[in-house]
Amino acid sequence: QEQLVESGGGLVQAGGSLRLSCVASGSLLIFNDMGWYRQAPGQQRELVASSRSGGGITYYLDSVRGRFTISRDNAKNTVYLQMTNLKPEDTALYTCYGDSPFSGRHWGQGSQVTVSS
Repeated sequence: QEQLVESGGGLVQAGGSLRLSCVASGSLLIFNDMGWYRQAPGQQRELVASSRSGGGITYYLDSVRGRFTISRDNAKNTVYLQMTNLKPEDTALYTCYGDSPFSGRHWGQGSQVTVSS
């Protein structure tokens, strides 16, 4: 069973940066699509960024476009979410996912990101 393990969350001041990592126990190549969702308390979960394999379509939530960057390092079996110019409204639990045509959607355990004003 493929597993995704996240790291990199934490507390940062507004305007700061964080990088989230999502490491797959196997190869990233089994995932056609990978990305990050976030959910703040009392709010619906929203897709923040996603990336299809092979340099395909990349999606960003409007409110993070230009500040967040998703990238994949297949050699390290890792997907990154680089977050810059963070705002208090970015505070949420961030969870990575990977979609495999063989085994469906896989989820990471979630990383808390807290941005203080």
